[in-house]
Amino acid sequence: MNKKEINELKKNFNESSGLFTLNRVYSAFVDHERNILCKSNRMYTLIPEEEASVIMETLKKVLSGSLGKALTEYEFPRDSYEEGGSQKLLYSLVSGKLEETDESADKLLEAIAEKIVYEQAFTLLIGHCSYSVFTKNKNAEIEADINENIYNFVIAAICPVNTGTDGLVFDDETNTIIKKANTEKIISRVPSDGFLYPVFSDRASDVNHVMYYTQSPKKPNISVITEILGCEFLMSCESEKERFHQVVASVAGDELDYNVITRVNEKLMETVELNKDETSLPVIDDNRLKTILSEAGVSDERLEGLSAVYKETVGDAPLTVSNLVETKTVLSMPGITVNIGRDSVDLVRTALVGGKRCLLIDLDDPEITVNGLPAAITQTITSGNEPSDGSDGNT
Repeated sequence: MNKKEINELKKNFNESSGLFTLNRVYSAFVDHERNILCKSNRMYTLIPEEEASVIMETLKKVLSGSLGKALTEYEFPRDSYEEGGSQKLLYSLVSGKLEETDESADKLLEAIAEKIVYEQAFTLLIGHCSYSVFTKNKNAEIEADINENIYNFVIAAICPVNTGTDGLVFDDETNTIIKKANTEKIISRVPSDGFLYPVFSDRASDVNHVMYYTQSPKKPNISVITEILGCEFLMSCESEKERFHQVVASVAGDELDYNVITRVNEKLMETVELNKDETSLPVIDDNRLKTILSEAGVSDERLEGLSAVYKETVGDAPLTVSNLVETKTVLSMPGITVNIGRDSVDLVRTALVGGKRCLLIDLDDPEITVNGLPAAITQTITSGNEPSDGSDGNT
């Protein structure tokens, strides 16, 4: 799936869309000891309105977040459609339409309760949905596809359950402030994990892929991906950046200075900007990275070993450019951190001054503030490299 396809589904994921229908909802509560305490299977139209709106809102959040960060598409391994495989179970879930006579949802629930790594109680919501894939006529009006193509899918949300902490509350009956324990189990409206199956690719169902959602892109729940969806875990967005840094640092070595680092980031930002209107996310491989580092000033001698380092560190997979970009430049050393905005990178330099490594900042604006107070600049660096207060006439 690309950004355009995700946005299309997300835009129509509501009751007012004439193209989308949430048919049935399967829900279950699992306590922290993995006991299934309750479960239900209902037609969405029979659920009370206030409850139904929360369910719709929660399931829709599984489509939120950035592609490549919160949303990651996984391909099923070849054996996953065999008996007992995850793909076969999910395919049965879609085909069975969550009908009460179908046991697929119960089997999925049991697998989740048994295999998921989760520290607290949670609620599982599964919706069976239908979406009429549309085309536009010559007047740019939406009309049903001439083949009446219906995209049927299931969307699942795993929502953490929390109990309120003990605290002070106002008691209406006594008009006093008292300490009271809140023991209600509140189901979060924001899923921690979820998935969409099958994916909506090229305006049709792709049963060989599944879209995984996580609320925490830096720390996805790997057990959902490997144990429930049966897929091989790919790198998180944080891992992509870490491995990218390892490759760049290993290849560039002592040539990796401020200018090279900031130029590399500029090249990455340019790539994102050039592809902002594309539906697919831009990626780089070892060849593209070699070009970027060369343009940033890394010598050809250093770049000779890049492909081998990349393969050893990253493997054969490309890296998602948007996961590598830094929105600001941060210079840090013990006791000092300097945040540099995107438009001010060229005002900063590193240099050797009198044998000392120094950070130099060009101040185009003569007025600066320190701790909110206007600060004058009176000292100059003398020939002896010692600061002067300027009283001796040196400038």
